[in-house]
Parts: sequence; structure tokens; C-alpha cells
Amino acid sequence: QVQLVESGGGLVQPGGSLTLSCAASGLTFSINAVNWYRQAPGEERELVASIITGGGTNYADSVKGRFTISRDNAKNTQYLQMNSLKPEDTGVYYCNVQYWRWGGLIDAWGQGTQVTVSW
Repeated sequence: QVQLVESGGGLVQPGGSLTLSCAASGLTFSINAVNWYRQAPGEERELVASIITGGGTNYADSVKGRFTISRDNAKNTQYLQMNSLKPEDTGVYYCNVQYWRWGGLIDAWGQGTQVTVSW
């Protein structure tokens, strides 16, 4: 089925920038939504950013104005551009794509990529 492979995580200093990528294979279906989640150490997973068909986007208050979610349809790749990073942005980031297949809504998940914001 659809597979999502994430990349771009790593160590960055506070105030720095990082862009996560989420490449989809086998995704030849209509996309309902693209989401980026993150899970900080000792905390629950939280929804960071979303994009839906038509271009609508939503962001968690904690990242609004700093993060940008996007999708390159030609490359079948999702991105999360992260600017002005803070230590509290540290966590494992997961890409999620919801798509339609045979009338049903299916979820695909990336493997997760570690983002560490530290001096």
C-alpha cells in the first residue's frame, strides 16, 4: 500500500531552521489531508500542522507563524518547514497522509524523524 518515508530531521540550534520531507510511494489516490504530528519526550503526540485538499492549512498555536506545511504534488512529497526553532520543538515528528481509496478514507504514516533543538 502507500508508504511514507520521512527525512530531514537532525540537530539544530535555537533560532535555526529545518525542513522535514515526507516522500510518498504508491500514492495515486485523492488526498483528503496531510498532517504533521510530533511527540516530545514524556508528552503525548500532538497535531502540529495540517493541509487539506484546496490548500487550507491549520497550525497548532505553539508553531503558528514559524512552521509552514506544504505539498509538492508533482514530487508526491510533503514538507514541514520549521523556522525560529525553540528547544520545546524537540521531538519525533510524524508525517500522516489521509487519502481516499475505493470510497474509503485510509491513513498512511511515516516512520518518524527526530528533531532536536539545542545549543
